[in-house]
Amino acid sequence: MDTLKDLKKEVYECNMELFRRGLVTYTFGNMSGIDREQGVFVIKPSGVPYKDLSPEKMVVVDLKGRVLSGTLKPSSDTKTHALLYRKFLNIGGIAHTHSTFAVAWAQAERSIPILGTTHADHLSADIPCTAILTDEQISNNYEEETGNQIIQVFTELSYEDVEMVLVARHGPFTWGKSPRQAVYNSVMAEELAKMAYLTLSLKSDISELKETLIKKHYFRKHGQGAYYGQK
Repeated sequence: MDTLKDLKKEVYECNMELFRRGLVTYTFGNMSGIDREQGVFVIKPSGVPYKDLSPEKMVVVDLKGRVLSGTLKPSSDTKTHALLYRKFLNIGGIAHTHSTFAVAWAQAERSIPILGTTHADHLSADIPCTAILTDEQISNNYEEETGNQIIQVFTELSYEDVEMVLVARHGPFTWGKSPRQAVYNSVMAEELAKMAYLTLSLKSDISELKETLIKKHYFRKHGQGAYYGQK
């Protein structure tokens, strides 16, 4: 079986899923998936409209972001993806979108607070926001420094429990054990961003959800005692 051919097809389909769901537009955003055994990942080419993509146009790069195969340049965010794959060893896919509500929170440099049980069903913490890049980081190696800002957030937070982050003044990155899981998390990040925005618009002084409800909703779907869904 040609695993890279299969991975290119999956990454292509995941990029198109982001497009179909309105989380990316024109050439914005990107999606990647990794083959851990070969130490390579597949990523969307830079600046190519989604309507013009195909599995064959996906680019294969190594974990330093160097192109191994493909006729097009990889996404400009390739170094960010590469760093996350090197540091987050249990992830299999990464998505970056410019979805409206998540970007609004990122531009406001605000984490998305956990205000209701829909958020708690998915994760038991706020969706964090990074610090803004310094001038030195911007001029040094912008895309890799973006990854460093994400890594910094997760020095005291589990990347396996919270599979999403907002990059300040930029937008959301999500990941998962597979490319499809990363797409799912992008969809959820946008929905949670929208719900939180609307909630605070209606009641600006609302408190975060109480801990007992957070734990109840999170652990009925996650962990050894989960009982949601079919077994």
